[in-house]
Amino acid sequence: MKKLLMATAACITLPLAAFAQDKPDAIKVGVTAFLTGPASVFGVPAKDAAEIMAEQINEAGGIQGVPLELTFIDEGAGTEVLTTEYRRLVENGADAMLAAISSGNCKTIAPLAEDLKVINIMWDCGTQKIFEEDSYKYVFRSQAHAGTEMLATVAYLLKTKPDFKTIAVVNQDYAWGRDSWDIFSAALKALRPDVEVVGEFFPKFGSPDFSTEISRLQALQPDIILSTSWGGDLDTFVQQAAQRGLTEVSTFVLPLAESSLERLGSSLPSGHIVGARGDHYWNHPERRDDEDFKTFMAKFEEKTGNKAIYPVFHMSQGLAALEAAYDKAAETKGEGWPTEDEIIAAFAGLEFQGLGRPVTLREDHQGVEAQLLGTSVQAGELPFATLENIMIFDGAELTTPVGEESVAWVGALQPGWVDTLTVDTYEN
Repeated sequence: MKKLLMATAACITLPLAAFAQDKPDAIKVGVTAFLTGPASVFGVPAKDAAEIMAEQINEAGGIQGVPLELTFIDEGAGTEVLTTEYRRLVENGADAMLAAISSGNCKTIAPLAEDLKVINIMWDCGTQKIFEEDSYKYVFRSQAHAGTEMLATVAYLLKTKPDFKTIAVVNQDYAWGRDSWDIFSAALKALRPDVEVVGEFFPKFGSPDFSTEISRLQALQPDIILSTSWGGDLDTFVQQAAQRGLTEVSTFVLPLAESSLERLGSSLPSGHIVGARGDHYWNHPERRDDEDFKTFMAKFEEKTGNKAIYPVFHMSQGLAALEAAYDKAAETKGEGWPTEDEIIAAFAGLEFQGLGRPVTLREDHQGVEAQLLGTSVQAGELPFATLENIMIFDGAELTTPVGEESVAWVGALQPGWVDTLTVDTYEN
């Protein structure tokens, strides 16, 4: 009774808004993704996923009882439009931002978010340089970076094709293509110094014709052909290589090809290595029987007509991180709506789970994420390759330590290091 009287007295003496502790009508979140252009093959599925997830969150009562409200910005409109729209959303009251897909855009957005003092979750971009070159208060990444992804690919290659002697690379000629090869080649040189790099090709981004590269590769006949390309460029390269029989001569290692399997159809034959930029796969061997996983996959396929690909998983992790931070901050506070600084503090050591394994944020705001790779197989009822001989690597063992630089760190690894890794293997 005494507690009730005290609460009643507080209602009388404090304005209603103060008693409510400024609980908002909605949590407003801006999301950047490529909705037009060649990279929309990533952005549109991510937008579809975000809409499904926001609906599920709101149907369950929102985040701490507050509905989630999403607004989307098209990265395909260019950097100038992106930054203008980003600033406009923040100045109009966005509580947090999820940005971006492009590594170049992330490098632009990170200092902008810091200037605007808005929480920004980098939900998809891969550049390792964000937290290796700078530190931020407001910026977090809810998935791994290129260093983790490339090192997992090297590890899978060495475990499944230990006897290869030669390798060539065909990567897009821009930051991602160059940086990912720098990491991969440094790791390979450290772990297998006997392997010969017989060709390095960097065709123009968006190239419609890879006949020159394919002719050179046919002459070289490397054991392994690596391509960290993505989207339309990867699709075109693999299709043209298959048409000319190159996929029957060399083993292709494609760290981003999980997102292309359905589009490639029969063009990617059995026996090639496919990565998923995390433990992202619509038929995830550890999650596929979980009810929440099955429910989401059914909703996504009903909405889009397609299987979920890794940007969908990355979006799930970005939203899961945001929700987990609000929940942790509210629990820590006890009463009243948490402040922005309290929410930022909640990100420290945060663990959250989207559609894959749990992810943890380190002290440098970098996400530690498991990595899934497999080998393509053309079998079963689906008209495209699925994965067999799946391996899931522990992300902590593959992620550059805090304060170190990825190329230098992987370059210092010792032969035999792969044998020390924690890995779970599944037939399919």
